[in-house]
Amino acid sequence: MSNSAFQVRKCDVLILGSGGAGLLAALAAYEADPALDILIAVKGLFGKSGCTRMVQGGYNVALSDSDSVENHFMDTVRAGAWLNDQDLAWELVSRAPGCIRRLETVCGAFFDRSPDGEIHQKAFAGQSFDRTVHKGDLTGIELTNRASEQIIRRGIPVLEERRAIALLPDSGAGGRVAGSMLLDIRSGEFTAVNAKCTLLATGGGPTFYKYSACAQELATDGMAMAWEAGADLCDMEMVQFHPTGILTGEGLQITGTLLEEGLRGAGGHLLNGRGERYMERYDPERMERSTRDLVARAGYTEIKEGRGTENGGVFIDVSHLGADFVRKNFRGMVDRCADLGFDLAGAPVEVSPTAHYMMGGAKIDTGCRTSLPGLFAAGEDAGGTHGANRLGGNGVANSTVFGEVAGREMAAEAGGAPFESFDRGSAEASVEEALAALGDGTLLIPSAPRSRS
Repeated sequence: MSNSAFQVRKCDVLILGSGGAGLLAALAAYEADPALDILIAVKGLFGKSGCTRMVQGGYNVALSDSDSVENHFMDTVRAGAWLNDQDLAWELVSRAPGCIRRLETVCGAFFDRSPDGEIHQKAFAGQSFDRTVHKGDLTGIELTNRASEQIIRRGIPVLEERRAIALLPDSGAGGRVAGSMLLDIRSGEFTAVNAKCTLLATGGGPTFYKYSACAQELATDGMAMAWEAGADLCDMEMVQFHPTGILTGEGLQITGTLLEEGLRGAGGHLLNGRGERYMERYDPERMERSTRDLVARAGYTEIKEGRGTENGGVFIDVSHLGADFVRKNFRGMVDRCADLGFDLAGAPVEVSPTAHYMMGGAKIDTGCRTSLPGLFAAGEDAGGTHGANRLGGNGVANSTVFGEVAGREMAAEAGGAPFESFDRGSAEASVEEALAALGDGTLLIPSAPRSRS
């Protein structure tokens, strides 16, 4: 194969990513028009990779008669320091109830129930109402498994272990995105996918920090491709740190993985190295149930001012809630901590703020359209919804809600529209640059990225 050789494949709708956004986009597009040729490309294994599967806590949605979408909206924009795109925030909270019902009735997701048979909603920090739907503390696995099953049942094709390396412009002067170049990370072969509509749903992934809670295959590559193609981005200066990432020791990749928000929502305490509940100094009213940004900064301040643990962290302690309660309600985290040598149900666990979520991304409208025709974005690839800080439980809601929106919008746009061929010179250049970055296999740092078009 010559340096610029690649295969070509066509589809109506190309979805890059198979987390919550990608899965729900594919299902929504299929529901809108089953005749569409829909293709999913995922950089890992289908149903086994990405961040949605790692979601522990749950899904924020106003279901109770005592709650409202207006309350959910106000909690969202307050947490975001009023920097949210409020149209997007309203889309999120107003569409979430319908989306959660479809996850239950169409995908078959099982959520925990209250004694009266209604969906159980637990407490999450930073909210005025207990509105977080969950499946124990393994909510993401349930959502991913059930939605993936529906993709398979509908026969929607999936390309596994294909990393998108560039968006492909059309061959005319319309500035339209006409698909993406994919790299098969096993064989090294390239495939140019020519698509009428392309969705960025690759996930964010601030894995460039010392401690990170994200799936390690994430690399903000969707945002990078959008920027290189000339799309408008927003809020890129803001990165969310989760306050409680497990400290397991230097050099261990699992350091930074989350102990989720529900622990603090249930009444967990945060302690510094002196045994003080330090949140009294930072938010005496809400204490540990304050928002993530404030709690993460508080923990960081305690550590930097010398009140942290010997290993440079703080503690989260839920032992006072009772071992049986903790094991019943947080089984996944109890097992994870036990694997690492910690007894979550019986003793404090050492944690530290950990990079968790990119607040920024491609700038979109309420139909998930970016500034480039033919290019859509949803989930963590899109910015604006959360403002400066995201509520725990709004992330998976954001992915699934806007995934559905994107799927319907792409189906409407792609149906009956002609194909715009991609620019072959740009496709060849993307292959050459990828091969140049690999070099002779000895470089640890890739070559500099190409300049923005």
